Amino acid sequence: MLPNSENMSEVELVEVAQPEDNEKNERCSQTLDEVGSTRNGFNIGIFLKRNAFVILTMAAVAFGIGLGFALRHINMSEREITYLTFPGDLLLRMLQMMVLPLVVLTLIAGMSNVDRKAFGKVGLRTFIYYLVTTVTAVFTGISLAVLIKPGKSSRRASAPSAGRKEPLQSVDAFLDLIRNMIPSNLVEACFRKVSLQHTMFLLNTHCSPTAGTSDGINVVGLLAFSVAFGLILSSMGSEGKPLRDLINCMNKAIMRLVSIAIWYSPVGIIFLLAGQVVKMTDAAEIGRDVGMYTLTVVTGLIIHGCVTLPLIYVIVTRKNPLRFYGGILQALSTAFGTSSSSATLPVTLRCMEENLKMDKQVTRFMLPVGATMNMDGAALYEAVAALFIAQVNDMDFNVGQIIVLSLIVTAVSTGSAGIPQAGMVSMLIVLSSTGLPTEDVSLLLMVDWIVDRIRTATNVLVDCIGVGVVQHLSRHELQKSSPAATNPSPRA
Repeated sequence: MLPNSENMSEVELVEVAQPEDNEKNERCSQTLDEVGSTRNGFNIGIFLKRNAFVILTMAAVAFGIGLGFALRHINMSEREITYLTFPGDLLLRMLQMMVLPLVVLTLIAGMSNVDRKAFGKVGLRTFIYYLVTTVTAVFTGISLAVLIKPGKSSRRASAPSAGRKEPLQSVDAFLDLIRNMIPSNLVEACFRKVSLQHTMFLLNTHCSPTAGTSDGINVVGLLAFSVAFGLILSSMGSEGKPLRDLINCMNKAIMRLVSIAIWYSPVGIIFLLAGQVVKMTDAAEIGRDVGMYTLTVVTGLIIHGCVTLPLIYVIVTRKNPLRFYGGILQALSTAFGTSSSSATLPVTLRCMEENLKMDKQVTRFMLPVGATMNMDGAALYEAVAALFIAQVNDMDFNVGQIIVLSLIVTAVSTGSAGIPQAGMVSMLIVLSSTGLPTEDVSLLLMVDWIVDRIRTATNVLVDCIGVGVVQHLSRHELQKSSPAATNPSPRA
């Protein structure tokens, strides 16, 4: 599963190039060095330019909440509230518009640039490591959300949602998942999905329910098709290179489009939050719930980054994880500052290869793949956020639905883009796939500016720990494959 250098996209080639040989990447990745160079004279212009989006987002959150409280005394009608939230609705529609191309192109591009034959055992260990850590992150997030219940206030009645005549059984949820994995019509999967639960709402409870369809993107089916298509494309060699180049170019274009659209989010956040505050029956209660949600996510990320990952590292390598963490502090700081695992990639490569002396055969394989396809922080965040929104709306998930949610989150997080605020797009996919109201994503936007940075640092940490684990397990294969290219054994 080693990426072919001739098949890698232009973006990946730039990112994988050595930092000292690429001045552009060097300039983009020297966040901490620039800070150090301005210690004697603080340059406010550089600071504002570097943190413009964060400042605008924080200002939008504060202004939107203030505007909402100012308008609560007017007793606005439903029509007036609809007019107020119109700019925010445009933001949600803009993000939903890019869901389909972003997920499909990211997965196909990532899977098509992987050579399964060149580095078989290392690739298999990489896949197993990423799968184990992602599932563990989802399990941690779901467990904390179920135990803490951030969306359940003690003053809110816990009555079940109206309109449900019969709860969805666990076996029905699994059957829905399998049906959606194999869509009968790929075009229809872009806007409709199989849902036994939806059909049961329309039928009498004494009738035998049958599988029907409901509105919404069949994300599971599209993900399954994208992975299979990408793997087939990667096995075609030079014959599939023209199509790989086209998909890589389209993926790069959609990434830029998302980055541009994200700059509209401060405007949309103002009116989304204002409308949410106006509609709140108890502002203090919602504020408490959002605070508990933030605490739950941050606690889960800390557990995953400071307990789970070091434990995996110690069990596999029998080495001190603190020394390993010390070698990647600059990469973690850059990830927190840029909120982008892709932008942090040059710094991560330098930390792993120069500070920790990791083998370039492993770093040049795992880190580019991990920066685009391994998002443990996003998986944990999406699991907590989905259950939080369900709890806010008094929707109870049974065991089967929670398992299906975990599978959906695991799949969706794999196709998340490594750019700032891309988690909002994947979050909409999870909400629509689980039948939760997408408009409640405005509750998450209040704190997403800080949560996004912490989960990005977690994503980078997972990739770095993975390099150490996989290199230790593959040390014999690496020595046999290219002894001259192998760096000295790591100090961590």
